[in-house]
Amino acid sequence: MTWYQDGRLHFGVGVEDTFVPQTREGERALDEYALTEHYANWHGDLGLATEVGAEFMRWGVPWYRINPAPGQWDWTWLDGAMARFAELGLRPIVDLLHYGTPEWLEGEFAHPDYPQRVAEYAVAVAERYATTVTDYTPVNEPMIHARFCGELGYWPPYLTGEEGLTRMIAALADGFARSQHGIAEVLGDRATFVHVDATTRLVGDVDGEHAAKVRLLQDQVYVVEDLVTGRVTEGHPLVEHLLRHGMAEDLLDRLASAPVLPDVMGVNYYPKHSTTMVQDGPWPRGGFVDPAPTRDDGVLGLEEVILAHAARYGAPVAVTETCVTASVAERVAWLEDSVALVHRLRADGVPVVGYTWWPLFDMYEWTYRHADTPRETSLLTMGLWDLVESDQGLLRRRNRVADAFQRLAAPVPVPSGADR
Repeated sequence: MTWYQDGRLHFGVGVEDTFVPQTREGERALDEYALTEHYANWHGDLGLATEVGAEFMRWGVPWYRINPAPGQWDWTWLDGAMARFAELGLRPIVDLLHYGTPEWLEGEFAHPDYPQRVAEYAVAVAERYATTVTDYTPVNEPMIHARFCGELGYWPPYLTGEEGLTRMIAALADGFARSQHGIAEVLGDRATFVHVDATTRLVGDVDGEHAAKVRLLQDQVYVVEDLVTGRVTEGHPLVEHLLRHGMAEDLLDRLASAPVLPDVMGVNYYPKHSTTMVQDGPWPRGGFVDPAPTRDDGVLGLEEVILAHAARYGAPVAVTETCVTASVAERVAWLEDSVALVHRLRADGVPVVGYTWWPLFDMYEWTYRHADTPRETSLLTMGLWDLVESDQGLLRRRNRVADAFQRLAAPVPVPSGADR
């Protein structure tokens, strides 16, 4: 029996693992492992997860560092981290693509060989750690990938518009499917696939002057997952839109004929960011430059997205990222409220199998990439441990959110006589 079938709620944490190494004028490389000094502190950092009772960790591989040139691999750092996971008995859910490609892949996701290259990388990792690692997320938040790289022009290859977005959707879906097929060939039925995407809710004037735009966005929330799970066939609301904006019909056919399914469907939900307020008037450009207004719907929003994903994909659901960027007291309150919701849904028969606080320790805002200020000005207070600047580098300082997580993650005692 696999972990997600044992009837328990499993608690985990994540380490922010965005890797966008390419730069152009006015930009800095965005490597969260470097910014948080995880490359140097990985041994102790993984121990922090078990200290608070986490059973698993969503943890990413820096593709651009372990695959520095085509066909060349440097496993030194990764071997040590994987050995540490095994030593601790901490289950890694390996995040293969949490934004970004190697620097040698010209054109990044727009390179015609991207789907093949990412699948080669996925298979190489699966083969090297076949005896110890079984859980994989082929692509984290593919629609955020697609928007930042293909619609908003923030990240390489800096495409814009619906054609750019569709090009990125097609490439990411193709690489996603190839990666999962390749890993499955290596691991067989030992493989567990945790699909993860950001959740976006639209509320407010949804039937107003932007009603058509709202319907498109509501469908696009699911489009990459729908593509890889074989749902984008005749009758799907986005078929004609995708074809009209450049997706190849043979790719649609190939994805539909060889779907890759989630063993666990992961939802990333941030109460202060995951719900967009639609308003009549000029439509915001989006992203960091002109963000859309948001509304905090708290656990009601989280409940909605859990139920929607469970119904749509017919798989057990895990909360794969959640937190609030706020004071310790506010973080503790959200942790307690969101875990209570998950327990209530489970009591009602909803198959929620995992809960992940993201991140284990603080991280740095993505706007660091376009700033010229010291890293501490981009710090996001999100973690169970604070990151504290010192002469010795970043210190990890445990806070009360860690205490609350440890209490909530503790195994529930079995009542005396319950097994008789």
